[in-house]
Amino acid sequence: MATNQQRREAAKRKLERQIEHRQQRAKRNRVIGAAVTAGAVVVVAGLVVFLATRGDDDSAAQAKEQQPREPSVQIPSERVAVPERPKPLPNPTKCGYKDSLTPAAKDVKAPKDGTVPARGTVDVAMETTAGPIGLTLDRSLAPCTVNSMLNLIKQDFYEGSECHRLGTQGLQMLQCGDPTGTGSGGPGYSFADETFPQLSYGRGLVAMANSGPDTNGSQFFLVYGEAQLDPNYTVFGTISDEGLATLDKVARGGIGEQGPTGDGTGKPKIPVKFTKVTAEA
Repeated sequence: MATNQQRREAAKRKLERQIEHRQQRAKRNRVIGAAVTAGAVVVVAGLVVFLATRGDDDSAAQAKEQQPREPSVQIPSERVAVPERPKPLPNPTKCGYKDSLTPAAKDVKAPKDGTVPARGTVDVAMETTAGPIGLTLDRSLAPCTVNSMLNLIKQDFYEGSECHRLGTQGLQMLQCGDPTGTGSGGPGYSFADETFPQLSYGRGLVAMANSGPDTNGSQFFLVYGEAQLDPNYTVFGTISDEGLATLDKVARGGIGEQGPTGDGTGKPKIPVKFTKVTAEA
């Protein structure tokens, strides 16, 4: 039979074991709690990153959707009728060329004043970085303009120049002929308009660009679609089917940098640079 001393010592050992068990259990709980807390932090952090990233993606997607989209280009398939003068010009016709206020963008000589043929056509082949553009120049429409164009082609004025202005809505045309690419360059000379009240514009025609009455120089515009304009621009020829296909491609490529005119026209995204321009002898 155990004595009182033995019972006290047994009780003491039992208490010590209970205290040790409680300490070990508390330690395990602390470890588990730390692990759970760490896991929760990782989960929360991941959720924050996910939501933040998702928010950025959603914002970017929403911003992209809100960005104005360039309207699709609707190009008519039919050519317009080639205009005809109500009364033919005398053949030959007298032409005059005078120095312009703007210096020549490239060193060329002006055509000589005098008479030129007002009958017949001339084929022009324009090789560009976007594709070929063929023209048929019509002397009966604008003999002085055709004479100037042939003069510039013979002096390689257009080669190396880039078309600087594309219109895709309302005024559907590509403007070319300025070696500076700014829209202000020319050959250093000018000549009179060869217009008439019955003139209209549309798919398949080529006309002279100008900055006012009788300021024609080297710049011209190639009409591939609609062009509701007053009869103030000399029409001097037509564009080949192959040339229209090239222009359609450029037009559907859209406008890149907006131009200074503020009318929705600008530099085409597909560059059109003349690499070689020749005229039928």
